[in-house]
Amino acid sequence: MSALSNSLLTDLQRKLVFQFSDVAILKLALTHRSASKIHNQRLEFLGDAALGLAMADLLFQLYPDAPEGELSQLRASLVNRTTLAAIARRLDLGAMLTLGLGEQKSGGRHRDSILSDALEAVLGAIYIDGGILACRQTIKHIFADQLTRHTNSTSLDAKDPKTRLQEIMQAKAIDLPDYEVMDIKGDEHDQEFFVRCRIALMASEFRGSGRSRREAEQQAALAALHALSTKELI
Repeated sequence: MSALSNSLLTDLQRKLVFQFSDVAILKLALTHRSASKIHNQRLEFLGDAALGLAMADLLFQLYPDAPEGELSQLRASLVNRTTLAAIARRLDLGAMLTLGLGEQKSGGRHRDSILSDALEAVLGAIYIDGGILACRQTIKHIFADQLTRHTNSTSLDAKDPKTRLQEIMQAKAIDLPDYEVMDIKGDEHDQEFFVRCRIALMASEFRGSGRSRREAEQQAALAALHALSTKELI
């Protein structure tokens, strides 16, 4: 079943700062495999590659003195399921997805894996319809908040969030972070892991999700680092 309407499509194109010549390819990008034999997975494949290239280009320009390792770590922190799903929610992609009945009933419109894949498919559709420069411009626009936060940081740290959090705990001579898998959803070939992280410095627990346990733990650690920074504990 489809939740698409002309007004929703028009609003999405405004948010993407891109007007499609062929709106049919945008509709295809928003069609999940549960709804049709003709779906968005090929566009997702293309969009994933375009996103990786465009983000590498943007970071290369933003950080002219950063070595390859730091750029790779920064790109990984920006291009992950959690961030993509958050941007997809901001674009309201969930309301526009064409899903099968089963996915609709199981909350597919709100699932990180479906939302992040749909965003990549939309980027693939832009690449097909407008070319790599248009795709790069859209990526720069929709990632503007994330890129600004990193650009305004005092330093570019190549260490991943789990490593940084562990080092903070060690420096303060307190227990290391504790990670626990809370849930695993999806088919075996398309699983989503949900992890929580507990740290001795705060009573709260921090959640993360990802396509692997490692990715989910990294996202939970990142949430903990943000909370510590907000509380000025680091």
